[in-house]
Order: sequence, then C-alpha cells, then structure tokens
Amino acid sequence: MDRPDKPEEACGVFAVMAPQQQVANLTYFGLYALQHRGQESAGIAVFEGPQVRLHKDMGLVSQVFDQAVLDRMPGELAIGHNRYSTTGSSKVCNAQPVVLMTRLGPFALAHNGNLVNVAELRESLRHLAAEFTSTTDSELIAFALQQAVDRGLGWSAAIRAAAALCRGAFSLVIGTLEGLFALRDGHGIRPLVFGQIGDPEQAQWVVSSESCGLDIIGARYIDDVQPGELIHFLQNDPIPQRLRWIEAPAKLCVFEMIYFARPDSRFFGESLYSYRVRIGDVLARENPVDADIVIGVPDSGIPAAIGYSQASGIPFADGLIKNRYVGRTFIQPTQAMREAGIRVKLNPLPDVLAGKRVVVIDDSIVRGTTSRKLVQALRDAGATEVHMRISSPPVTHPCFYGIDTDTQDHLIAARLTLQEIEQHLGVDSLAYLSKQGMVEAAQSQAGHFCTACFDGVYPIAMDDEVRRSKLMLEPAGLAARV
Repeated sequence: MDRPDKPEEACGVFAVMAPQQQVANLTYFGLYALQHRGQESAGIAVFEGPQVRLHKDMGLVSQVFDQAVLDRMPGELAIGHNRYSTTGSSKVCNAQPVVLMTRLGPFALAHNGNLVNVAELRESLRHLAAEFTSTTDSELIAFALQQAVDRGLGWSAAIRAAAALCRGAFSLVIGTLEGLFALRDGHGIRPLVFGQIGDPEQAQWVVSSESCGLDIIGARYIDDVQPGELIHFLQNDPIPQRLRWIEAPAKLCVFEMIYFARPDSRFFGESLYSYRVRIGDVLARENPVDADIVIGVPDSGIPAAIGYSQASGIPFADGLIKNRYVGRTFIQPTQAMREAGIRVKLNPLPDVLAGKRVVVIDDSIVRGTTSRKLVQALRDAGATEVHMRISSPPVTHPCFYGIDTDTQDHLIAARLTLQEIEQHLGVDSLAYLSKQGMVEAAQSQAGHFCTACFDGVYPIAMDDEVRRSKLMLEPAGLAARV
C-alpha cells in the first residue's frame, strides 16, 4: 500500500461507565465519531461484574462490530480504542484495548500517543518478556501497571507509578473493578476530555479523545483531563477524584488544532472550525495573491479556505469533490489508477475551475506527492493559474509523540527550498502560514503547544536510538532557510 502523504494520527480512546446503559453500543458510537483518529483496528472491552469481554479486530469500527457482537457484550463499564500504528506493526495482536489480570482483578487499558523510551521500559520489564503478545508501547504501559499492582499498590498509586516510568505522549483510559481512570502525560500532548450522560446525580461518566465523541451519544462536556492529571471516576459518585500526578509545561500538539481533530470538536472553549477559519484569515493577510476563486482541499482545508476568502475578498468555491466512501482499503488500485492518483479520493470540477486563477488551500505538505498530483489535476480541469497556500508552517521535522510522519529525509520541506518545492509541485506560487501566525491565531493559548514538527524543538527528551530512527544528522532545506 502506498504510504499516505499526510501525517496520520495514532489512536482514539473512548470509555463509558454507566450502569443500566448499553455501554458497548455507546462506545461503538463514540469510536465511530473518533474514526478519523485511526482506521487500522478497533476494539472494545466491557466489564460485567468481575468478568471482562474483549472484542477487537482489524478494520473500521463498522467492520469490526455489528449489533450481534455488541449484544454479546453487556456490562456497566466499557473501554474502546481505534488504532493507527506508530509503534508496533499493523497486526491484530497490536489492536487495543489491552486486558491483563492482577491481584486486584482485571483491567483494560487504551492508549493514544507514543512513548520515546520504549527500549528503557522494555528492559525494566524484561522478566515479563515471555508474556508479551504484541510489539506496542501500549502493552508495555499495561505490564508496568500490572507489575505495580502486583507489588501491592492500589489502582491510583499503581497507575501513577507506571506513568512515572513512561516518557512521551500518553492519554490513557483504564477500566478496573473499582471504576474508570483517565490520565494524561505531563505535557498533555494528546487531548482527552470527559463528560456525563443522563442525570448528573447518577454519575454516568464518559471519557473521549475529543468532544465530538461526547456529542454523538448526547453526553455533556464537563472538562478536559488536564495535562499531568489522573482522574478516578467511581460508581454512583457525582464528584470524580482528581489529582495532579506530575507538573510540566502544557504542550498540546498544534497539529491537533490544524488537522487531526474534527472541526466540531472543542478546544479552549471554541470549535476547531473557528480556529481553522481564523488561520485562513491570517494566511490571507500574510500571503495575498491576485486570483479569481479560493478552493479548499476537503475536508480539513475547507475552513481555512473560507477564512482566506473572507479576508481576501476572493470568492470561495467548491472546486474539489471528495469521495467520502474510499476510506482505507486493502484492495490496491491498478498502476493506471495510481498514476491518476488524487482522483481516487478527490475529483476536480472543470466548470468551476476552467479559465480561473485558483488559490488552493491545504493544511500541510509532507512529502509533496499528493500535492503535485492535485496541482496537475487542477490544471487538467482548466485552471489557468494555481497558487497553493498552506495553513501551517513547513513540516521540517518528524514527530515522535504519536503522529506517523516520515523520516526527516522524506519531508520535502527539510530537503528543498521554497522555490524548489514550487517547481516540484508545478504551482505558480506557494506560501505557508508563519509559525507566529499559527500560534497567535490560538489567542490566549499561544505558548501552550508542541510545535516540534515545524521547528525541531522537542519538549520531551528521547532515547538516542529513537532520535536516530527519524532525524537526519544535518537538517537542510527549509529547516534552515525559511
């Protein structure tokens, strides 16, 4: 399968603790809302008394589960997971949740993020290596938790002890016989929110990677799980136990704002749609151009394109139609279809584009292969000029915290100058949003982001082996010249 030309998110996590509710069904719909965060595998673990039923497999949520499967999973607490692999290969053994047994009973764990000290953690657990069934960092976290519990710690202390062994990005939901736990790493690199369904006095809790997972099941948003926070949700207790397990500067991944999270999810009190319109406005003021229409690359480029149109006065138009049913497929296109490339997912509208000077807005350029095919498709549809504007800065460094990016030598902005990228893509002009414009558009939260993929400033130290796996020895191109 051809490697995607976009950064891919690692995972989505979801959990429901709600006696007298069909928690497996609710979790199914929560995962459905979070499907954009991972399309390789899906899984749900449900607690019914002391028993845990687990069902997981490769594929989309709708492929892994049907009503017959969900009907076989009654219970009062469910942990769910969508996966896109960053650590560990794409195999069913690496699907989540991870379910293990301890002296306090079973637990189920789902993880969004990526650890950067996997070798160190695996070495500390080498006496358990014979029990490992996957190649994921998530399983290592689970075994660290199992070991802490079996040393005599209670759930809250054990979770904190296991988390203290981990470096990197990790947002966790953990189901136990004592209730539901949610935890974020100290920097809060990956998002996690919680809310309630039903009567507030009944304490029916929901935890989700994004607020859109709450919305789909009618849950009321209560708050974010804060960076460095552990929350214990107890049965029949309307007030969760919240404690800060570690202090560190907040560093939410800024790509969650630009691209990953759904536009209807809420961050910092507003929908991401509003933020993305605002960065389009900034992009237009920073990088104006004479043109006839503005179009966005569906779906993530549309809000920024609307903002660009509003700020520039250039009319917005739908110039590209997305095939929303392509998804991830294991059926490979023919060579001729691969050469057509972009038209498998995006089809231009000649009657909108013909004879027009077009500004096309996209959220990012990683390798440039898809962007190049897109530009050619727009020209084939009759566009007389194609001006590309990107609503993020140049991606010059790989991510180590849960986004699947190429090694640095495959990132086009790390190898080529702006003019060389223009020539490679075949555009009349190319411009990126500035880093300053990107963070200022977030207003009061401007200093609270991880921007390592744009500037190489990594907030969490990593093993040398991990760093060497993706970074070039001497970064070049736009990393040094823009």
